[in-house]
Amino acid sequence: MQKTAKAMNSLLHNDIEMLIADQLKNWETARVNYANLSKVLTRELKFGDNIRIKIQYNLERMRSSTAVRDPKTVERKSCFLCRDNRPPQQMGIEYRNDYIILINPYPIFDKHLTLPSLSHSPQLIAGRFTDMLELTMQLSEYSLFYNGPKCGASAPDHFHFQAGNKGFMPIEDEFQKAEKELLSSLQGCNTYALNHGFRKVLVLCGSDSLKLNMLFNHIMKIFSSYLPADPEPMINIISLWQDEEWSIFVFPRQKHRPDQYFLSAKEQILLSPASVDFGGMLITPRQEDYEKLNKETIKDIFEQLSLEDKIWEAIKNELRD
Repeated sequence: MQKTAKAMNSLLHNDIEMLIADQLKNWETARVNYANLSKVLTRELKFGDNIRIKIQYNLERMRSSTAVRDPKTVERKSCFLCRDNRPPQQMGIEYRNDYIILINPYPIFDKHLTLPSLSHSPQLIAGRFTDMLELTMQLSEYSLFYNGPKCGASAPDHFHFQAGNKGFMPIEDEFQKAEKELLSSLQGCNTYALNHGFRKVLVLCGSDSLKLNMLFNHIMKIFSSYLPADPEPMINIISLWQDEEWSIFVFPRQKHRPDQYFLSAKEQILLSPASVDFGGMLITPRQEDYEKLNKETIKDIFEQLSLEDKIWEAIKNELRD
């Protein structure tokens, strides 16, 4: 069984590599935008010994950072993830008759994938978490991530995951060094609170997908009592498969965009954080914001978006129980 899973993983990986090569050859939009990644600016700030925040200036992400996501606006627009509305040059790989694997034409990562549902259904994680685990294992060279409908999802009306090559987000390797607080254990599947400075994050670790799904559903039930929940508790998720187990980073949110986003003129910082940003890579579509961000401002932004300490402690206590 394990050999079969590894063989499927290898075949899918080869198919994705061929897809990327084909799209970069035959789709001009993708070819130009991936070539432009070589011009992207990146710098890094350190917070103590174990926390790094990288900042990327990426002009092509302007449409994502400034997207209007209220229901009326979304309803008026054509869904760019639906088959009939995708560019004719955009090819994909169907997965399990449920999803299609596409190259993202506006990349952050060197290899950036979008995995929309074949059906037009809302961006809600309920009933999809086991899919996320399966896809994470099958795409083991990638980090898979989910943005909630009010936490940075580019298409809140059409369900999708995204994936990017591993090693890009600092939190992926910081987890091993960070101070962890074990909150619960279910037959080898553990839930940790990661004491990671100004971001609040739960980490689920284990090799049993059914038990991880039980833990996740339990967490979401607790979240629904404490987080804004219209239509689901505000969360971002990053999922990794390594050393034969999953590591799932769940970031509870109390707010979508920081106050700085809505300031005028020189005081504005056009930053709309989603999973990648919470993973330690802040994406800025304007150079002035790239240059303006400093430790104090970054800390303030994440403290606005993350849970208040009192609520965080209450959630952790429920998980201990």
